[in-house]
Amino acid sequence: MKKILRLITSSLMIVLLSTGCSSKKAEKPKVDDKPPMVLYEQAKQALESASFEKASDILEALDTRYPFGPHSDQVQLDLIYAYYKRGETAFTLANIDRFLRLNPTHPDLDYIYYMRGLTYISADQQFFQDLFGIDRYNRDPNNAIQAFKDLSRIIKYYPSSEYAVDAQQRIIDLKDRLARYEIGIAQWYLKREAYIAAINRCKIVLNNYPDMPAVEQALEIMIASYNVLGIEEPKMNALAVLKLNYPKNLTLIDVKP
Repeated sequence: MKKILRLITSSLMIVLLSTGCSSKKAEKPKVDDKPPMVLYEQAKQALESASFEKASDILEALDTRYPFGPHSDQVQLDLIYAYYKRGETAFTLANIDRFLRLNPTHPDLDYIYYMRGLTYISADQQFFQDLFGIDRYNRDPNNAIQAFKDLSRIIKYYPSSEYAVDAQQRIIDLKDRLARYEIGIAQWYLKREAYIAAINRCKIVLNNYPDMPAVEQALEIMIASYNVLGIEEPKMNALAVLKLNYPKNLTLIDVKP
């Protein structure tokens, strides 16, 4: 019986080893070993045809096999774009950080900051909008803040960049999103009768986003809070600004002491 068991065990081991060897032989790299120029042309064609997974596979192979080869910088830039289009936020940001670390004076830094801004915007919107089709302005604003910083950098340091106009428009959208976030927090404090905290949140809106529609709500919350607290002068100042700028929509939040 023991001999039979040993034979069975030995047979199984041989089968497993042969299967493992054959599977290893059958494994083939995703990207064939071709000259870098040929691979780069294939990557460009994949990008142009929106085959971003194929493009990223080829570009990864180029980046690994030929880190100092022809078009090495462009390979990294294209790889960042391919990752972004695939929605691979972590890979996109990691490659952007690596590029900035290795190329601190590169002539395409405006593009890099633009892509990082877009990636943070995508990360800010992605979960709720893609999953539920809704815009949750009260979600964690960290990604929006990072996007705002990167796009503002383009306006400040690269005003002639081809990305400056789009960056400016996106900054407006980000300011609106961040202002609405502050209003959401202010409303939360207001419902809990934390009036000073609500006022301070509204001041952030007035100071940082004075040209956003959320200013009207900020003034209303401030007036209601000052009214409850019995603080007359700042209440009248806020009311005067509200009447001056929003005369047709003068609807105060009714909060009684």
